[in-house]
Amino acid sequence: MKATEDPAKRQRRGHGRPTLHEVADAAGVTRITVSRFIREPGKVAPETAARIQAAIQQTGYVPNHQAGQLASGASRIVAALIPNVGHSIFAETIQGLTEGLRDSGRELLLMATGYSLEHEESQLRALLGWAPGALIVTGRQHTPAALRMLRDAQDGGTAVIEIWDHPEDEDSEDGFARIGFDHKAIGRTMARHLLDQGHRALAYVDSGVAEDYRAHERGEGFAAECEARGAKVHALTAGTGDAFDAGRAVLMALGSDAKRPVTAAAFANDHLACGALMQAQSLGISVPGQLALLGFGDFPIGRQLLPALTTMRPPRAGIGQAAAEAVLAAMATGDEPVSRTMPCELIVRASTVPA
Repeated sequence: MKATEDPAKRQRRGHGRPTLHEVADAAGVTRITVSRFIREPGKVAPETAARIQAAIQQTGYVPNHQAGQLASGASRIVAALIPNVGHSIFAETIQGLTEGLRDSGRELLLMATGYSLEHEESQLRALLGWAPGALIVTGRQHTPAALRMLRDAQDGGTAVIEIWDHPEDEDSEDGFARIGFDHKAIGRTMARHLLDQGHRALAYVDSGVAEDYRAHERGEGFAAECEARGAKVHALTAGTGDAFDAGRAVLMALGSDAKRPVTAAAFANDHLACGALMQAQSLGISVPGQLALLGFGDFPIGRQLLPALTTMRPPRAGIGQAAAEAVLAAMATGDEPVSRTMPCELIVRASTVPA
């Protein structure tokens, strides 16, 4: 005898995926209530929300956000362009963004630029096809075409925020909100710390990534502070590839150049600095006795080495959380996002100050 087919399954096969109406029937609520729960879960009573969530799981319903966006005329997408999603310094910013947008009814669409302005331009062009309600880009350097797209998006009502970058003495000519800190000022802070320890021959080891503009600006601030206080500063650029290996190579270059009697070096990031520190240990160079080392990023490995690495601690997750708050407020009110300066802290450890 042939088994009788479930009428509900037969009906679903005829019209495709589960509908909002089926979820509403299963939860014992109206379709409007289900729609409100999907858009803004916090505005639905907890007991009702639990029934709707159970009904969604029971029916296998998947919201059609594109259809909802077309019906309401309002985008639910927050698009973010990050240099490197695998690097811990940006991974925490992504986590902050994700946590900040959670339960807001907004969807995060993420792309990695690889520090390339050309990639950022092409990715912006692709993202704008989705008509995002907000655009978050890293840094304030863009190609002319990308800048034009950002301006047009902002003029059209899209919230635009530049993160990880907020110079103290420079306002955005395009009116974009900025959430971050002044990298030149951070470079000056790094130099002041080493100068205050009595060093007069210093080096700044820059990133080997040509479009890592924020690292380059920290180097500019570092050099300006050294020169203002009459100290010698040597500029070096790390190689590309593995950052630890590049840091080791820089340490070898510093140690082999008799014309460069450097007693303290600051690095574009902690991984370079940790590579140099490990190479110094293997060569028997005393840190900080013969060479003080200072990083940027406060990565976990720097705290585990002996001596522990002095570093600058940026608000990695805080930048993402603040950006999420700013875009949600802007998307809710229609106002432009608000800029915010974030703190960056000097963490003094034994690699620059003897224990």
